Amino acid sequence: MNPPPASHRIFTAFRAAALAAAVCLTVAGCSVFGGSEADSDADGSGAPGGGMKVALITHSAEGDAFWDLVRKGAEAAAAKDGIELTFVSDPDPAGQAKLVRDAIADKVDGIAVTLAKPQAMRGAVAEARAAGIPVVGLNSGIDAWQAQGLLGFFGQDESVAGRALGNELDARAAKHALCVIHERGNVAIEARCAGVRKSFGGQTDNLYVDGTDMDAVTDSIAAKLRQDPTIDEVVTLGAQFALAAVDSVDDANSEAQVATFDLNKDLVKAVKSGDIQFAVDQQPYLQGYLAVDGLWLYKTNGNTSGGGVEPVLTGPAFVTRKNIAGIAGFAANGTR
Repeated sequence: MNPPPASHRIFTAFRAAALAAAVCLTVAGCSVFGGSEADSDADGSGAPGGGMKVALITHSAEGDAFWDLVRKGAEAAAAKDGIELTFVSDPDPAGQAKLVRDAIADKVDGIAVTLAKPQAMRGAVAEARAAGIPVVGLNSGIDAWQAQGLLGFFGQDESVAGRALGNELDARAAKHALCVIHERGNVAIEARCAGVRKSFGGQTDNLYVDGTDMDAVTDSIAAKLRQDPTIDEVVTLGAQFALAAVDSVDDANSEAQVATFDLNKDLVKAVKSGDIQFAVDQQPYLQGYLAVDGLWLYKTNGNTSGGGVEPVLTGPAFVTRKNIAGIAGFAANGTR
């Protein structure tokens, strides 16, 4: 299967009052979120900062459910704060940088961006800052956001998360882990496997696969398991890849267990059934929410989360059969 074309998905958060939205369509100069700026201040909805334009720009590919959670969190914050939100993405780093430049040209009031390929984003981020646009990071780039002058970062320290997963494998008496990397060069996911290798007392091998072709992912993992039957643990870096790995284990007639980073509603079922041992949840909904809300707080009150020197960590949160019942409802609602 060929990788999907780069997509520019745009989602705009609207205020709940349908009547106000209808009036907005007919009144010149009216904000997307209803009423004039003065009206917004008078009725308290959105207060100062209402009518802000924020662009959330990620490296996600089409159809990745993980980023739907990020978007939902961002939309919830935008609706609360009276923000006109644009969510766009391009897995190609040059394309993502262009999206940042497009946002600058659109004169947005704030940008939230992922730094999966930090060097490729450096120039565009610098241009945003030079234009006086506040920029925050989320999800990827925890080692790069300060150097690039971002106001804050919301996400998981992937090295810490990887070490935590390695410790958990030791606690479960695993001996030989296969860490499956689905996007070569992505600093965040590479750090996960490096963290596992650092803390895990057993052997860790990396396997690079094409994350845009799920059939190829399943086949590659199965082939490795057949080649080396000493592998007793498959570690994947995304929920959909964990579900593929379960099929790989079956195809290879392997006794290996499967653990993963990240969570979705289908993975919740797999943890419940025991097909997946556990998941390390970085809480993507929270990342999207905090990034947008952080820009609003900066504009309206001069706040910087983490004081501009420390990241705001959203994970790692371990999800196992012991605590899955308390999370299942949120996953079913599409927010975990």
